[in-house]
Amino acid sequence: MKSWCERAEWFQQCLQDNFYNQTTGIMNQWYPRENNQAEDNFYYWWQAHVIDTLVDAYERTGESVYAMRIEELSRSLRVYNGGTFSHNYYDDMEWTALALLRAYVATDNDEYMRAVLELWADIKTAWNDHFGGGMAWKKDQLDYKNTPANAPAAILAARLYGVTHDQEYLDWAIRIYEWNKSYLVDPATGFVWDGMNRLGDGQIDYDWEFTYCQGVFLGAGVELNLITGNRKYMEDALRTAEVCIDRLCDPDTLMLPDEGIDDTGLFKGILIRYLVQLYRHVPDNVRMREVIMINAQRLWEAGLDKQLGLCGPLWENEPQLPVQLSVQLSGLMLLEGAALLQDHE
Repeated sequence: MKSWCERAEWFQQCLQDNFYNQTTGIMNQWYPRENNQAEDNFYYWWQAHVIDTLVDAYERTGESVYAMRIEELSRSLRVYNGGTFSHNYYDDMEWTALALLRAYVATDNDEYMRAVLELWADIKTAWNDHFGGGMAWKKDQLDYKNTPANAPAAILAARLYGVTHDQEYLDWAIRIYEWNKSYLVDPATGFVWDGMNRLGDGQIDYDWEFTYCQGVFLGAGVELNLITGNRKYMEDALRTAEVCIDRLCDPDTLMLPDEGIDDTGLFKGILIRYLVQLYRHVPDNVRMREVIMINAQRLWEAGLDKQLGLCGPLWENEPQLPVQLSVQLSGLMLLEGAALLQDHE
């Protein structure tokens, strides 16, 4: 396999083979499957990223099998989640809506748009007056505001505006973005903090430095630049990307850090997804491309068990069993990102 497209396709098939559950219609959370956790530990938002990666594959190949998988998984996820996409966690719903909106744009299936609008009606209720506005993280903790609940919501609202041209979505996108920037972005550097008031003390978690937060905030900047033409959003995104590379990549190798398993296993993949989108708008940014491709090359050369088709949370080392779906999705987003860059060169 020489091309990144071939490598991404191979890993897509590995994910399907290793994690697909024929009984539930969604993905298991562990490999081997006997390590799958109980239903009360179900990570709803991981399945949204499975849909997102299936959209990546459909856009890359045009193969109808991916459109069918998107449809099956989305319907199965609704069933598994109790006949609804609504959830206690606002950020989880945002990820599902983002994935389904991409699916709608790619396939023109109105079923996805209806689901997105249902989700958006619920997501809007996250906005409240604690700390001057902003989206709450979850319904039973409305005074905890974080980047994971705000930046994806800004991306979603911006994309809904791009599809519908309804001014309300643009207003929401700008309002959410500006709150996130005002409260959770370091004005001196552009580095994005995770959240505030998690413990009810009004404090910002300055020591939580995650790739995920950088990715979604710069992604929101890209989307707002696209729909408004205002260069300040792109400048924000580039500033955050630069400080992200400076603070979170190894200074010698440019490798992204091992952020562990469970939810954090998805973080690097999300950063890569939005770094790729940013780079496509500023293709003269050699450093950004270098980070993406060095990490992809290292994962391919050293971080994959090619016999089993699995990766671990450290892209420089082969995985140790058992492994989680979240971690595989990050690796897959990296390979799909490399394929997208190669395809557009």
